Amino acid sequence: MKFPTFYLHYSLAFFLVSTFSWSSLASTEPNYIGLDFVSCLRASIGVVYTPTDSNYTSALLYSINNLRFAQPQTPKPIAIAIPDTELAIVAAIFCCKTHGVEMRVRSGGHSFEGFSYVANVTFMVLDLRSFNKVTPDLTTATAWVDSGVTNGELYYWISQATSAYGFPSGLWSNVGVGGIISGGGYGMMRRKFGLAADQVINARLIDANGIIHTRLTMGEELFWAIRGGGGGSFGIVVSWQVNLIPVPETVTIFRVIRTLEQNLTNIFYRWQSVAANFPYEMDIRCTGQAVLSEASPRADKKTMAMLFESLYLGGVDDMLSVMQEQFPELGLVPEDCIEVSWIKAMQFFSNFPLEAPTEILLNKTILPRPAFKGRSDFTQVPIPIEGLEGIWDFMFQLPNQTATLQFTPFGGRMNEISDSAIPFPYRAGYLYMINFFALTDVDEAGRLQWVRNLDTYFTPYVTSNPRSAYVNYVNVWMGSNNPTGPTSYAQARIWGERYFKNNFRRLVTIKTAVDPLNFFRFEQSIPPLSLFSDM
Repeated sequence: MKFPTFYLHYSLAFFLVSTFSWSSLASTEPNYIGLDFVSCLRASIGVVYTPTDSNYTSALLYSINNLRFAQPQTPKPIAIAIPDTELAIVAAIFCCKTHGVEMRVRSGGHSFEGFSYVANVTFMVLDLRSFNKVTPDLTTATAWVDSGVTNGELYYWISQATSAYGFPSGLWSNVGVGGIISGGGYGMMRRKFGLAADQVINARLIDANGIIHTRLTMGEELFWAIRGGGGGSFGIVVSWQVNLIPVPETVTIFRVIRTLEQNLTNIFYRWQSVAANFPYEMDIRCTGQAVLSEASPRADKKTMAMLFESLYLGGVDDMLSVMQEQFPELGLVPEDCIEVSWIKAMQFFSNFPLEAPTEILLNKTILPRPAFKGRSDFTQVPIPIEGLEGIWDFMFQLPNQTATLQFTPFGGRMNEISDSAIPFPYRAGYLYMINFFALTDVDEAGRLQWVRNLDTYFTPYVTSNPRSAYVNYVNVWMGSNNPTGPTSYAQARIWGERYFKNNFRRLVTIKTAVDPLNFFRFEQSIPPLSLFSDM
């Protein structure tokens, strides 16, 4: 049975100093006073689209990966600006402040709720697609990576420079690096090297006053906040300096399917206990859907199919030895396994054929882009058999292959990093993360209710006080839909502590210091204390 498919830093002319002020802008840029908003943008930004331009729709849709927010009734920006210099970004901030237009910043557009390109206020989109360079420095094993780069581009350009290094970012090649690092960023090597944000050592950020910072001038508190505190709250990160991580010449991958008729429930129950305790070099994630099978005893012939897919940082013999010792229940055999280079493994986990040229990673639009609603949770204890069977029953409620479960194990290096090292708090003691979503291209209201019902069902099996969630899988249902952010601290805590636990208050304190007037804001942006009367 075939399982369904779902699924350099450029050479900046660095300033002699790392700050920039409005006064210096005024001396080198046109006089903006008296210009309308769009004219203000066009005075300094080469590419600006408005709804009257023929290319406006294609520019907006370019990196919208959740088509639920590409419908005619979805609120649209009054302008889409595509700057190609830091000074152009500074000018865009000035124009927005002068004309009272809110800004949404988009790197890859992968936001689950469309926060980077949708708002119920008058707004524009600042699209960072032109900041798309990766510059490895093999003498220091680091790289500068622009925020408009995708995972695929990052992996490709590293591989062009060296086969000895990689980077622990996400699976999907079309996800923007700026967004994924801002929320933490997990991939198939998190158990060995942690999150993408754990490897950030510097950044270039433009704050709400148009000042350009590096780590030295922004200070350690703001530098802490941007590495996992969620994108779009503190400023515009245009580029990240990251550690490259060593990868072996040969890695091993596999992808096998097990169904209920093949003892899936017991296999998955066992996976819950062993996946977080494998050697650091091993990662096995699981993705499940309801599918049809002639072997199913059900009248409708539905069954659950779970895809177990793995990256092992080493050869097949060592990997099979680990599997035989720790997870024989999966029944893995040598024929299931493939030895490849690290870059080919990254291609594999983006669901591209191994025989395709590596350049396929550079294609930002080749992967399917569904309309969907998703949720996330974290577990600290295995879900019992009866709990799993209830989950399968929920999956059978929808048409086949319209809902997906994803289970991402932790452990390894994740256990060794403090829960306050960066804002992402889910470290020691967490077994795995759950992400589930339903396609909403048909019966949207019914599918959204299904997500709510399954979310309720998971309640006794996941963390509590607060219940956990991953900020890169944002969920607007947690808290208010106020487009300018929460109106009380009690309201903000509903989602803030679910994403960040005890780190949320520190993020609020930093936001209050660096953006007290809340220029960078959206429904779930980090709020400054000045917004609240209940403090």
